[in-house]
Amino acid sequence: MGRLAERTRQAARQISWYCGTLMGDNHYRRYVEHHTRAHPGEPVLSERDYWKMRHRNTEANPGARCC
Repeated sequence: MGRLAERTRQAARQISWYCGTLMGDNHYRRYVEHHTRAHPGEPVLSERDYWKMRHRNTEANPGARCC
């Protein structure tokens, strides 16, 4: 039963990661990691400012959106 429980936990973690990525839950965390690594010493946007910038960019460059 131990292997089944571990596989179930692993599947749940993978599903959680996928849903979080799909919904954008980890975008800010990834931005902070990238910005810190690529631009050391420069200030990082607050989460609120990050989302404002991201939405502004999406509206300015809609790409392949339908609406």
